[in-house]
Order: sequence, then structure tokens, then C-alpha cells
Amino acid sequence: MTPPRSTRGSSNSLSFPILMAVIATLYLAREILIPLAFAVTLTFILAPAVAWLMKLRFTRAPAALVVVVLTIVTTGAVGYVIFNQLIQVLDELPVYKENIHNKIEAIQSPAKGALGRATENVKDLANELSTPQKPTTAPQQKERTIRGNAPKQSDRPMPVQIVNEPANELQYLRDLSKSFLTPLGTVGIVLIFTVFLLIEQNDLRNRLFRLAGLSRLNLMTQALDDATIRVSRYLLLQFLVNGGFGILIGVGLYFIGVPYAALWGTVAALLRIVPYVGSLIAGVLPLMLSLAVFDSWLPPLLVFLMFMLLELVTGNFIEPWLYGMHTGISSLALLLTTVFWTTLWGPSGLILSTPLTVCLVVLGRHVPQFSFLHVLLGDEPVLETEAQLYQRLLAMDDQGARAVVDQYLTQHTMLQLYDAVMIPTMSMVEKDRHKGALDPGREEFIFMSMREMIGELSVRTLPAEDDTPAEITEAGRFLCLPANDESDEITAAMLAQLLEAAGRVTISIPKDGRLPQTIRTISPTEDDVFCVSALPPFAFTRARDLCINLRRWYPKTKIIVCVWGYTGETIRAVERFQPAKPHHFITSFSSALNYLLSPDTNTTNSTL
Repeated sequence: MTPPRSTRGSSNSLSFPILMAVIATLYLAREILIPLAFAVTLTFILAPAVAWLMKLRFTRAPAALVVVVLTIVTTGAVGYVIFNQLIQVLDELPVYKENIHNKIEAIQSPAKGALGRATENVKDLANELSTPQKPTTAPQQKERTIRGNAPKQSDRPMPVQIVNEPANELQYLRDLSKSFLTPLGTVGIVLIFTVFLLIEQNDLRNRLFRLAGLSRLNLMTQALDDATIRVSRYLLLQFLVNGGFGILIGVGLYFIGVPYAALWGTVAALLRIVPYVGSLIAGVLPLMLSLAVFDSWLPPLLVFLMFMLLELVTGNFIEPWLYGMHTGISSLALLLTTVFWTTLWGPSGLILSTPLTVCLVVLGRHVPQFSFLHVLLGDEPVLETEAQLYQRLLAMDDQGARAVVDQYLTQHTMLQLYDAVMIPTMSMVEKDRHKGALDPGREEFIFMSMREMIGELSVRTLPAEDDTPAEITEAGRFLCLPANDESDEITAAMLAQLLEAAGRVTISIPKDGRLPQTIRTISPTEDDVFCVSALPPFAFTRARDLCINLRRWYPKTKIIVCVWGYTGETIRAVERFQPAKPHHFITSFSSALNYLLSPDTNTTNSTL
């Protein structure tokens, strides 16, 4: 049931203030929401392990504690190994002291040869331009006079400089501990939230259902399942992509000859958790090491190119394709939401941007008030094919309209194109035209483009349809007539094209003021079939008048009325054609082919 207009308007008007209030809450409560968001994400990762332990007859609380403790131990062990490896790298740097000195000296001193000479010439020219000319005698005398009248330097006030009191050991320890205690406190809050979420998962879910209301139980269940599947899928894909990235980096550094290649591959895989920035930080360390280890510039250049190319391919092609396809988020939305969450929550928002965006897409998909989020961020087509075609025609973009048709034909047949795209498009054209929303120039362009597209499609081979009879009896001709205007003429041409492709003799009669004379020249017989083509919304009156005239002129010739896209009751529609009741009433091209190509079409007097 469609809600009243006032209700729809009020709900739409409230969506924007609600959204602004939500954004303000996210920003003001970020100190609590950021650890909670990390905990929820960590819960998605650890929940399968908890479920596996519960199958081994663990209760939920011990299983959650065991999984969290093992996660902490594993993370600490990996961090300890990486830290020790980094210490070894720093211990070995003095061995490469000479290479480092040579690289720094090469960077600071100008290059020899033509480039060096050119650099020196530019410097000399700049020095000459910047050196002031010697003043004349009069200005010198004037300057001495001014200096003689000027007060002595000792008479000027001395500048005051504030010097801070040197910090003692306690203040130094306090400042140093601040940089460690804040992240440790955040990690502790995340772990507490994670343990609580893992233990109370079922209770929290039931409370959420209760809060939403029992009447929305089905909706909330679908939303939670959808969010769980999408976020879990994203986390799995991120693990695979980052792991593959780290393996390629490690293998590439090994063949280049950079020491500790496995370490740098592991660091690259871990730091890529931070989108866009993590891989850059991971590439700095092996690049600096390659500068220190190798005498030439080729290995550092190879390291730089390898990181740059892998990140460009992974970040711009692989990740948008995988994440967009499996999480339901468009590639552009991933980039925009990353900027949004980073602005709102800083580095934490950068890490959590994709899971949070997945939740927003699910919210927009299942909650009508926030459906605009699904439209803006989702990867599903916003406009149907017929709407895309009509929009391109309205924009007078002939190439864009043909591209829409060609894209549709890559996965569908011509019959499906005419039924599902062309007829709805022409219906929209008719509605706007009768409302006066189309100017004459645009209307003429649309009809001309449609005719040209249909003419080009006529040269294509029509694929065999499953519902088309294999054997076709040779009978009379099919005479396709428009009921009224150019839209009817175009749809009549579509029907004639489909019948011709099926091997039947078809004549498409154009719309003009000499219809009786044109039909008379064809000399219809009782074996022929008149196919009157009409397009809603103003189709019945003109089609009825044409049927009356055809019945009066050729009483023995069968008349078929095709009102394309009509969704009403067929029997009542046929009654509107009295006294010239047609032999058959058709609403789609597929049903038209089924009926017109059947062997009984030319022998049966009436099918109604």
C-alpha cells in the first residue's frame, strides 16, 4: 500500500536531520565508538574460532577467553619476531656506512658532466642577478649622514627571550609514557569489548531484536545476516589480498637481493591493513635498506618500481573489483567513504572505512528511511536499462543510447530487447509527449534515433527462441499497421522485423493520411493478417477506429490488435473494441510470435 503523500514527504524531510544527528554523534562519541567498532570487527574475525571450540564442548565464556588469549599471544609473538629482525637490521647498518656516505654525498653534490656544468652556470647567473649594484657617491654620503644621526646600537632595547626550565627525569618519563599509554589504553578497551561481545553475542542480538520490535523481527534478521556475510567476506578477501601482496613483495625483494626479504614481505602484508598509507610506509624500509646495501642505484629503483606497480594494480584494480563484487559497494563509494571516515575518525576511520561502509549499505538496503545510502554507495544498477536508454535519448546522446542497447544485447536476445527495453522506453516517451514535457526538437531526435537503431538491428541475426515453433506453415502475409502516431509506427516496425527474421512475409505500412489507398495497393486477402500496433496510454480509441475501418473494408481478413505493455484485464480490453472485435489481443512481442507463427493462426476464426 502506498503511504499518503504527506507521510512520504515528512519521512523524506526527516532523513537529512537524522543523518546529520548521526554524523554529529559519531564524531562527538568517537572516543567510545572507535574501540567499539574495532571490537565488533575483531568479533567477526574470532567468532568462527569460538564456534569451533564450542563444538568441542567448550562453553561460550571459556571459548571466548581462550581465543582472545591465543590471539594476544600470537600477535605478541609475531610482533616480537618482527621487532628482533628490525633490531638486527639496525645493528648491521654500520657495515654499510661507506655506501650510505657515498649515496648522501652523491645526492648533495651536483652531478659531473653536462648536467653539473649546466647547474653551475645557472647558479652563477642567479648570483649575478641577485647581487645589488654599487650605489653612487651621493647616496653613500646620504647614507653616512643618516647613520650619523641614528641612535647608537647600545641605546636600543634588548630582545627578551623566554627559556623553559630544563625538564627533570619525572617530566621526561611522563611525556614519554603518554605516547605509549594512550594506544595501550585503546587496545585494552578493544579487548574488553571483544571478550564481552563474544560471550554475550546471543543476548546482545536478542536485545537488538527486542529494541527494534517483534514486528520487525524478519527485517532485523535479514539485515544482521546480510551485514555478517558481507563483513566476513570482506575480511577474508582483505586477508587474501594482503597475504598475496606480502608474498609478491617478499619474492621480489629476494630476487633483487635485499636482505631480510621475508621480513619486509610480512611487514608489507600487515601494514596494508591501513588502506593507501600502509603500503607506502612498508615500502620505505626496504627502499632505505637497498640504498644502504647496494653500490648502484638500480636495486633501489627496482624496489621502488615494484612497490609502486603492485600497489597501483592492487589498489586500483584488484581491490575495487573484489570488494565491490563481494561486498556490494561501488568502487567510487569505497574511495569517498574512506575519505569521509578518515576525516571523521582519523587513522582509525581509515582502517575501519570499508566495514563501516558495508554496514551503511546494509542499513540503506533494509531500512526505507535510509534507502538513499544503498542508492549512493551500492554497486547495484540504479537505473533500469530502459531508463538508461531514455535518459540518453533525452540528452540527445545517440552514441550513448546505442551503447546501452549493445550492452544489453551481449546477454539477451533481440526479442528480449524489444519486450523489456524498447517498449518501456517508448511508453515513457509517449507519457512525456502527451504531457507536453518534450520539446519538438528532442521529440524528433528520439523518434529518429529509435528508427535508426531498429534499422541497424534488422541486419543482425535473430537467435532462435525456445518458445518459437520449429515448423512454420506457409500462409498469408502479415500487414503491420500503426494505430495512430510515430510511436505506434516504430513498434509496428519492430514486430515486422521479428516476423521477417522468423521467415514470414511481412509488410510494414507507414503512418500517413492515405492509409486506405496504401492498403488498397497491397490488396489484402482473407489469408492475410492485419496486425494493428498501438502503444499506451492513449491507444485504445485510435486502435478501435482503425479496427472498425479494416473490418468494413476487408471483412474476411483477420485482425490482431497489439497493445504493447498493457497490464490490465484482457477480456475487458477486447470488449472496448466492439463492434469490431479483433480475433486476438496481444500485449508483448513474445506472445505475438507465439500466436502469429503458430500453424493455426491463419485457419482459426477467433481465439477469444
